[in-house]
Amino acid sequence: MHPTTHQRNKGVVTRAFVHGASSCEVVELEAKPVQSFPMTQLDPEGIFEGFIPKRPGVFRYQLRAGYPNGEFRQFFDPYCFLPTLGAQDLYLFNEGNEHKIYEKLGSHRRDLGGVLGVSFAVWAPSAARVSVVGNFNRWDGRTHPMRSLGASGVWELFIPGLGEGELYKFEIRDPRGLIHLKTDPYGTYFEGPPNNAAIVCDTRKFKWTDDAWLQRRREQAAHHDRPMSVYEVHLGSWRRKPEDANRPLTYRELAVQLGDYAVEMGFTHIEVLPIAEHPFDGSWGYQVTGFYAPTHRHGAPDDFAWFVDHLHSRGIGVILDWVPAHFPRDSFALAEFDGTHLYEHADPRQGAHMDWGTLIFNYGRNEVRCFLVANALAWFDRYHLDGLRVDAVASMLYLDYSRKEGQWIPNQYGGRENLEAITFIRQVNDLVHQYHPGGRMIAEESTSFAGVSKPTRDGGLGFDYKWNMGWMNDTLRYFAKEPIVRRHHHNDLTFGMLYQYAENFVTVFSHDEVVHGKGSMLFKMGAWHIAEKAANLRALYGHMWAWPGKKLLFMGSEFAQSREWAHDTSLDWHLCQYTDHEGVRLLVRDLNRLYLTEPVLSENDFNAQGFRWLTCHDADANLIAYVRGDAGDKTLLAAVCHFGGATRDYRLGVPRRGFWREVINTNSEYYGGTGLGNDGGRTTEDIERDGFSQSMVVTLPPLTTTLFKWTADGGSAAARSAN
Repeated sequence: MHPTTHQRNKGVVTRAFVHGASSCEVVELEAKPVQSFPMTQLDPEGIFEGFIPKRPGVFRYQLRAGYPNGEFRQFFDPYCFLPTLGAQDLYLFNEGNEHKIYEKLGSHRRDLGGVLGVSFAVWAPSAARVSVVGNFNRWDGRTHPMRSLGASGVWELFIPGLGEGELYKFEIRDPRGLIHLKTDPYGTYFEGPPNNAAIVCDTRKFKWTDDAWLQRRREQAAHHDRPMSVYEVHLGSWRRKPEDANRPLTYRELAVQLGDYAVEMGFTHIEVLPIAEHPFDGSWGYQVTGFYAPTHRHGAPDDFAWFVDHLHSRGIGVILDWVPAHFPRDSFALAEFDGTHLYEHADPRQGAHMDWGTLIFNYGRNEVRCFLVANALAWFDRYHLDGLRVDAVASMLYLDYSRKEGQWIPNQYGGRENLEAITFIRQVNDLVHQYHPGGRMIAEESTSFAGVSKPTRDGGLGFDYKWNMGWMNDTLRYFAKEPIVRRHHHNDLTFGMLYQYAENFVTVFSHDEVVHGKGSMLFKMGAWHIAEKAANLRALYGHMWAWPGKKLLFMGSEFAQSREWAHDTSLDWHLCQYTDHEGVRLLVRDLNRLYLTEPVLSENDFNAQGFRWLTCHDADANLIAYVRGDAGDKTLLAAVCHFGGATRDYRLGVPRRGFWREVINTNSEYYGGTGLGNDGGRTTEDIERDGFSQSMVVTLPPLTTTLFKWTADGGSAAARSAN
C-alpha cells in the first residue's frame, strides 16, 4: 500500500499501491452513514487513483481492496498516521545525545489512537528510498516505502495490523540507484543465517524478580573493592546436550546448570562471551551484526532475560562481552548501510581493521556514537546486566594500532591517539554509571595507556576495572619454563608489582590464552608429565588467588582441560573423573571460598598498603612470598609460592609473632598432590630474617603454593604477644 492524499478543488486526490488487487476504494470511517469512494485502477500491478470532493486534507479512513479470487480486505492506511518520532527525538539523535534512541529507532509495537501495529524507523541519510519489507508484503519494496523525516536522515513508517513475530528488513535504494537489503541496526531479535531477517519483538514484556538484587547493586556502587571472582563462559560450548544431536543448551537450561555450578564453585559473576547476534559461529560472537539482539542460538530475548534473572536469584552477577571496536563486512548488516560509509570511516586508513578484516566505527559521527552509547545502556536497561567487558580497547585508543608507517592518519595534533574514540569511551562509561549505578565497565586493554580505570573527572577513561594482561603474559612465560631454569626468569614473577596499583586490575586467564595453537592452561605448564603439569597449575592458581586484583578464569581451565578450547563442542567434563583434573577443580572451588571469607584477599586489591613482600629476591630457590593484610595488620594472610622441583625447609621472616595456620596447600592429597606440607601450620621463633624480628621454618614441597593465616593464639606466650 502506498496511498497519498492531495487537496484539489476543495477535495482530496487519493493514490494507493495495493499489490495484486483488482479494485480499491476509500472508506470514510467517521461519516454517517459510512461512505466509500471507488478508485480507478491505473496499472495492473495494483496502482489506483481517485478523487474525493469536499473533504479536508486529513480525515479518518481505511482502504478496502478487492482481489480476483473474490476476497475483500479492509485495512488502515499506514500513511494516515503521524510520525512516531518528534522533533526533539531527532534533534538529540543528530546531536549524539539521545541516550534511549533504541526506544525510537528500530521496530516497536505501538497503539496509535486505538490502532495496533508496528512502527519502523531507520537512519539512512543518503538513501534515495527506504522501504520496510517482509512476509507481510511479499518482500516487495514498492508496498511500504517509508517517509523521510527531513534533514535528520531518519526514515519512518507505522504499519497497522502487524505484531510480534513478523520478519522484516529494510530495502534501501542508494544514491546510485542500487538496491541494498539490510537488517535493522536496532533489531532486538533475528532469525538465523542465511536470511538473518529481524523479527519484531517486545523486550519489555518479561516480568523481572530481581528488584532486591538491583537495589543492593546500587547501594554498593561506590565499593570497587568487593569480591569479584569471574567465570568466563562461551554459552555454545560450556556444555551440550549429547542425547539431542549434541545441540547447545538453551538460555533457560544454561541458567539453571550454570547457576548451580557457579554457586558450587564459589564464583561471584559469570562473564559471557558476546551473545549479540552474529552470523558466524567461529567468530565466538566478536563479529556482531545485531548489536541490540541476544543471539537466537539459545532462545528468544525473553529467554535471555530469564537467564539473567535466574542467576541474580542465585546470587550470581552477569557480565557481557561488548564489542564497540569493530564490525564485520557482511553485506546485509552495517557495512555501507545506505550505500555510503555511514557507520564506518570511508578511508581504509581509519575504517579498516588490519587484523580482523573488519570495519572500524566512525566515533566522530554523532549518530554513530549515539548508536553505540545507547547500545551499552540498552543491555543494562533491557537485560539488567551487571557489567560490560569492553573488547579490544587498545585498538580503539590508537590510530596506528597494528598499522605500519603510511597506513594511518594522525589526529589533529599529529599524535597517534584516537581522540574521537577516547571521547566516546569516556561518555559511555560516565552514562552507564549515571543511569545504572553499580554497573561495572571493564576494559580489555593491552597497553600502558594511562588512567584506564581512573574516573573521567581525573582525566581517566572511566572504566571500573582493567584486565591485567602484563601479569598474565609474564606469569605464563615463567610457568612455561621447566623448574630447573626458572631462576633465570625470576623477574617475570616480580615485575608486575611495579605497576600493580597503577590501575584497578582484574587478574585474568581468559579464552584468549587457550586458543589459536596456544594450548590449554594445563599444557602451558613447563613439565613432562601430567601430574607435574597439574602440580604447576595448582601452584599457579594458588598464587593467582592470593595476588592483588579481581579474578577471572575461562571455563575448562578450572578443571585443567587438556586440549585447547573449541567453540563447537562441549568441554571435556569427563576428565573430572581423574584426580589430576578434579583436584584442580576442587582447589579452585576452595580458593574461591577462601577468597569470599577472607576480606584481606579482596578489600585492599587497589590499596598498596595491603600488600607486603616477605621475599622476592630468592631466584635460586624459585620462591616468592608475600603478605596480604588489612589496616593495622589485624588480619594477615601469607602466600608462600615455591615453583622449584625439590623439597625445601626454608626459614621465612614474617611480620607477626604467633601461629601461622596453613589454610591452603596446593600439594594436598585432596587436590592430587603428595600431601607433604606443614602439619596444619607453623609457630614463629624470635630469629631475625629479611628485616623481621621473627621467622618460621616452613616446608616447601615442589611446585606448591601454601597460604598461611596468622593468629596470635596458636603457640607459646611469646606467640600470643604482638610484634
